[in-house]
Amino acid sequence: MNKTACDPGLVDRQDCILVVIDVQEKLMTAIDDRERMVANTTTLVKFCGICGIPVVFTEQLKLGATLRQVKDAARDFTAVEKTHFNCFLNDEFSGAVARTGRRTLVLTGAESHICVAQTAIPAVPRWRVYVISDAVSSRSPENKAIALQRMRDAGAVISSTEMFIYEILVKAGTDEFKAVLPLVK
Repeated sequence: MNKTACDPGLVDRQDCILVVIDVQEKLMTAIDDRERMVANTTTLVKFCGICGIPVVFTEQLKLGATLRQVKDAARDFTAVEKTHFNCFLNDEFSGAVARTGRRTLVLTGAESHICVAQTAIPAVPRWRVYVISDAVSSRSPENKAIALQRMRDAGAVISSTEMFIYEILVKAGTDEFKAVLPLVK
């Protein structure tokens, strides 16, 4: 049994899905602290590939393709195109998430105060929602800060890239831990 299954505050690897929201060429040029956000998102995508955690990508129409480094980090890349800010208002996205059979969303992407927040806040009653604070951003740090607070107030758990990774790994010394170590060093 996965030790985190008994810990309601920790992420359970058997129940989570990574959602990468709109990490796109045209949008990223305006995003605050984009290098860090993109690097952490890329790390999370690689990590989920190693650990067998499903990843769903979205692309807001007319904002270009998902950044090459994020695509290349994925074992299997397919993006859901959308026009709504709330990803769940897109049937293809809702279906992709439902097909995983998992109940915990781990959110990354942009913008924190628009698509990430509008996906997270209404999802809280139906899903466990984790927002990876160092893998989301907005054009301004103020909007990111407000978005993180609103999502927390709504019931989302605010976490970080390393917190998520180590909660999934549970312990050191395993082959999986050794495979992941280069991602966090």
